[in-house]
Amino acid sequence: MDVREAQKLVWENKHAKGFNTTDVALEFGLLHGELAEAFDAWRRRQPDLGEELADVALYLFGLAQMTGCDLQAEIESKLHKNAARQYERDPASGTMHRVAEG
Repeated sequence: MDVREAQKLVWENKHAKGFNTTDVALEFGLLHGELAEAFDAWRRRQPDLGEELADVALYLFGLAQMTGCDLQAEIESKLHKNAARQYERDPASGTMHRVAEG
């Protein structure tokens, strides 16, 4: 299944079950909550981390549909853009910094 198909299935399920399909701010909040649950599962080494990450993806797909975003196209574009970028590690902080767009 590709992202576009998953986004469509999530949207159909939201409609079928009567979940939020109009309140974007609420959906961002719910997505944030799911991300927090995934972090907590990882931090506590719980076996349901994968399920929690799947919840994050499902909420993200629903939010993308709600806002008219073709998430698959955006991901493909961003992957291409990121692949062309060049990074170097800052010796003082140890963090990576973009040095060229490519």
